[in-house]
Amino acid sequence: MGMKKYVVEIEKAKEGKGDRSSVGPVYRNVLAKNGFRSLTNNLHSCWDVFRSSVEKYPNNRMLGQRDGKAGEYVWLTYNQVYETVLKVGDSIRSRGINKGARCGIYGTNCSKWVVSMQACNAHGLHCVPLYDTLGTDAVKYIICHAEISIIFAEESKICEVLKTLPDTGKYLKTLVSFSTITNEQKQMAENYGLELYSWETFLHLECEEQFDLPSKMRNDICTIMYTSGTTGEPKGVMITNESILSILSGVNHHLESMSEEFRVSDVYFSYLPLAHIFDRVIVELFISTGASVGFWRGDIKLLIDDLKELKPTVFCAVPRVLDRIYSGLVEKISSGGFLKQTLFNAAYSYKLHNMRRGYKHEEAAPKFDKIIFSKVKEGLGGKMRLILSGAAPLSPSVETFLRVVTCAHVLQGYGLTESCAGSFVAQPNELSMSGTVGPPLPNVDVRLMSVPEMGYDALAATAPRGEILLRGNSLFSGYYKREDLTKEVLVDGWFHTGDIGEWQPDGSMKIIDRKKNIFKLSQGEYVAVENLENIFSLVPSVDAIWIYGNSFESFLVAVVNPNKESLENWAAENGVPGDLCSICENPKANAYILGELTSIAKEKKLKGFEFVKAVHLDPIPFDMDRGLLTPTFKKKRAQFLNYYQVTHSSLIFNKKSKLNVVDHLYKSKR
Repeated sequence: MGMKKYVVEIEKAKEGKGDRSSVGPVYRNVLAKNGFRSLTNNLHSCWDVFRSSVEKYPNNRMLGQRDGKAGEYVWLTYNQVYETVLKVGDSIRSRGINKGARCGIYGTNCSKWVVSMQACNAHGLHCVPLYDTLGTDAVKYIICHAEISIIFAEESKICEVLKTLPDTGKYLKTLVSFSTITNEQKQMAENYGLELYSWETFLHLECEEQFDLPSKMRNDICTIMYTSGTTGEPKGVMITNESILSILSGVNHHLESMSEEFRVSDVYFSYLPLAHIFDRVIVELFISTGASVGFWRGDIKLLIDDLKELKPTVFCAVPRVLDRIYSGLVEKISSGGFLKQTLFNAAYSYKLHNMRRGYKHEEAAPKFDKIIFSKVKEGLGGKMRLILSGAAPLSPSVETFLRVVTCAHVLQGYGLTESCAGSFVAQPNELSMSGTVGPPLPNVDVRLMSVPEMGYDALAATAPRGEILLRGNSLFSGYYKREDLTKEVLVDGWFHTGDIGEWQPDGSMKIIDRKKNIFKLSQGEYVAVENLENIFSLVPSVDAIWIYGNSFESFLVAVVNPNKESLENWAAENGVPGDLCSICENPKANAYILGELTSIAKEKKLKGFEFVKAVHLDPIPFDMDRGLLTPTFKKKRAQFLNYYQVTHSSLIFNKKSKLNVVDHLYKSKR
């Protein structure tokens, strides 16, 4: 293999026995070849991390927000946050809520979210985030399943929590608004025996008793994060203090080795939900450093404006946001006139060429950075030095473009809630890692397991492929109240991620598929649908695609979200009238998109059964509102099938007809 640059082999491969697949060698980051870095002796919990930073940096800016207005950020220092956390903690304890109880937090990222989280850390409560995008049914399920006794919620979510009554009344006894409450809400809560407080009232509850902070251990549960999942009820992922401390140690070890460690002067822009492990861990990292965290205003349309005002140095994003930034930049460049466009393209080509030769991005074209690319950097606040992308694959072309023009490191990473967010991250200034998630962090062991039915061989001499297995102290300790599900994915200390990876020659990992996203066609051929969707998404006229097949049919069909600008340009050139909805209904547009899919299938040398034979064009982007995507933009395949067989079909075909989108596509090609 020759993967000596970034990983080292620590255990040999094992051949499969019986029904167990073969597994490849165990690798870990070369930084940890002699063992993982020991945790700091005096840190036993996330509370210790915060308390330590308060002692070191009491007057540093910690949390900042704009409160919905377009003014300056208003900041709280570490000491101010600490004092507020102690007050909130005392009020929680005065309600008879003690260590081990479950505390919900429901709302958009803000200072009070983190204050509530730290109050949980202080008193050993299990913090249970409630997703802002889950909806009432899932919120009700989590409150009951986790037996949540107290919830902190933003003002707009108070009504959503009240809607879960009386079903949740058995467990939920206290509800605290981040802001104010109405008399009507208070009366409704009291009718069900629920105490409802405004933030200020709760903060100043009279407490006759002085509450000492309980002792906290590394193996204590810190948070239970419910993953939205693509099927079934949400699963409560139990994460210990040790899991979070281990990931902080691993990330710091990784960054220090490249002199890219976080500094007290760093500013993080927090907009990804704190209800997800990705943002939670990054915020914990910044707190451990004594750095600053500024929050967005909760409106995606104002995100760039918040960036410009905050001037962050670190920004974590999902591919959809980076795709929008990329599209906006490309559109601005193309509308800038021939001279500006030519100059930009020349500067881009020159810098990219030097970066491919091994130059660091800041040394590849300093003059062009100052004259050309500084405008892009200013658009992101002017101080950006690190952009991390996670949750889904980022297009290599978008990643490479942003690496060149933002004057910042743009890196993909990989992790799951069960692995405490971080398992792999790409290296700065390694352009060859575009399209990969980089090598493993120095806090996990990694191996691949063969998946014969999908044709993935973990023992291949070149480009080993298979399901990614992880081992280490940063892993979760199990699913809450679901030992059966825990045993399915945690086997002999190894977490089976369900994601298919491919080792690259330098030791970085490329995510290529999802184990569960596989089905068999009627002729017996297996189809790895996620891999195909990644290929077909390379078509410029396709924004998103859902591919479907089953064992009763011999070919694949698809629903496509066309790229609005691309399809409208094609329509204008080919005399197809109307708006986007009308164009999508035109048979010529359908034939055009199908032809584009066929072309790339041929280009990528796909097998005949992997070609899409029929498409339906849907002008409405796949979204969470219709239940098609998880909060991290993964496809809920069962919901897609239901939607395009039932819900959406009734809008297109006669409601009395048994025909639906999926059946119609198959019928059209038989």
